[in-house]
Amino acid sequence: MNKKKSSILIAGGGSTYTPSLVIMLLEGQERFPVRKIKFYDNDAERQAVLAEACQIIISERAPEIEFEYSTDPAEAFSDVDIVMAQLRVGKYAMREQDEKIPFKHNVVGQETCGPGGLAYGLRSIGPVLELVDYMEKYSPDAWLLNYSNPAAVVAEATRRFRSNSKIINICDMPVCLEDIMARVIGLKDRKDFETTYFGLNHFGWWTSIKDHDGNDLMPNISAHVKEYGYTEQTQQGQHKESSWLETMWAAKELHEIEPKYLPNTYLKYYLMADSTVAHANKNYTRANEIIDGREKYVFEECRRIVANGTAKDTTFASNEHASFITDLACALTFNTKERMILIVENNGAIANFAPDAMVELPCLVGKDGYEVLSIGEIPTFQKGLMEQQIASEKLAVDAWEQGSYQKLWQSFTMNKTVPSAKVAKEILDDMLVVNEPYWPKLS
Repeated sequence: MNKKKSSILIAGGGSTYTPSLVIMLLEGQERFPVRKIKFYDNDAERQAVLAEACQIIISERAPEIEFEYSTDPAEAFSDVDIVMAQLRVGKYAMREQDEKIPFKHNVVGQETCGPGGLAYGLRSIGPVLELVDYMEKYSPDAWLLNYSNPAAVVAEATRRFRSNSKIINICDMPVCLEDIMARVIGLKDRKDFETTYFGLNHFGWWTSIKDHDGNDLMPNISAHVKEYGYTEQTQQGQHKESSWLETMWAAKELHEIEPKYLPNTYLKYYLMADSTVAHANKNYTRANEIIDGREKYVFEECRRIVANGTAKDTTFASNEHASFITDLACALTFNTKERMILIVENNGAIANFAPDAMVELPCLVGKDGYEVLSIGEIPTFQKGLMEQQIASEKLAVDAWEQGSYQKLWQSFTMNKTVPSAKVAKEILDDMLVVNEPYWPKLS
């Protein structure tokens, strides 16, 4: 029987992740056939560089697949089955502000955590909702798979303002860490085991990891983390910059705080904020690493492909980011009931946590969406941390909805990375200046 062939729209076609995602789609034709790939971005010049290179890649590897790119929503969103959204509102210039402004006040400067993440959230809400509306207008049966950061704030906004829309919010960090876990104990990849996980986006813990025969793998992985964190002895894995190696090492200390579970590395920014700030290069942050690294590499490689007229020798390859979103699209299309970690409304899955919280939990994914797997009650330590963080995120969405300076000040103050209301206000006032073109007017 011939499998259905899907039409895929990559919203954020100018993203540095786009070539790897295209290659993953091409490599996965047997399990997830594609008839059309489309790009959409509001930055025509940036998108065109990647699109012209990807057009060559597609023509050489799968010439039967149609390819289009556009800045026009009607053209881009028509005849689409899956929208893969990976927006970066304000691009890396604004990410640099998200990181450097908090550092100026001796507070963690990070893309999705702390004041930087909240600032980015207010930039992202409107554009992501706009994508949902375009999809529902031009391809109402499609699914939108949202990778756009900060996923926690965006997920709360979509829950609140587009509750009936076909949108699934996801993050590849658990996938990246699970692949590392598999490799350090000698397995091929994360699909060789089954995990149980709970938390919020970039704020969670693994409670169980078993192979498909039911053998407990947690002790072996835990032993590695206690000695090396999530670092490896190889260069495999998606994140290789020095800042990420430091973050992977931090898992060692995070595991000491809660030895029963395995931590998400982003907990470093909340539970090790003082040492994070103390050891940070405040003048050359993660944004600068990416601008000088992945950003430069991707655009240089795209221009080289176009100049040579061939991509047969390209160094572009698929990665965890591309693998996870493609797996999700496949599960929705072919009803595979694959177990995946998604960002979903709690609704009692964590019994002693707010039902309207957007939490990160294992789910079974099929053609009608996902079924959230119940976790039961969680311990006081994790519950308390999560309640503080979810309050900060909800207040940020309140601020966007109400145009409220007060709510955003409260959101910054509530965040565990920020030491006081005074510092929160100082950071917020600096953030207001640079985000004026992107945020709603606050009063």
